[in-house]
Amino acid sequence: MNESRGNLWSLPADLRVVTTNGFVKRNGQAVMGRGCAEELAAACPHVPAKLGALLSTYGNRPFRIAAVNGAHVATLPVKHHWRQKADIDLIVASIHYLKAMVIKFEYQNILIPRPGCGNGKLSWSQVRPRIEPLLDDRFTVVTF
Repeated sequence: MNESRGNLWSLPADLRVVTTNGFVKRNGQAVMGRGCAEELAAACPHVPAKLGALLSTYGNRPFRIAAVNGAHVATLPVKHHWRQKADIDLIVASIHYLKAMVIKFEYQNILIPRPGCGNGKLSWSQVRPRIEPLLDDRFTVVTF
């Protein structure tokens, strides 16, 4: 696992990852109101409805959801509900799903924000030891 400072949307990558939650509103759209999820929803207005449908069908797990700036975008659930604090066990499970996606689609340069460390209220010192052993050199964790 590498670490870098910068902007998730401007650094070179073939897969960008946005942290999300598993809540679907009554209108069928996923809640994407903060952080990089909000940025993705602003850039791709169809994504909240698409993610809402996927969450309703398959549950709260990562999905390949869009393409932005020449790279695919995947979701990484860190919360079950948008009001809750991030769940470290959900983050670890999501990383395992993400790794399977990376292998399947042969991604070589993956950018991921510090999962659960912004709106999720976890500290990087809590999250890093749990995910670092799971992420190889294809993954770069970006600090904004």
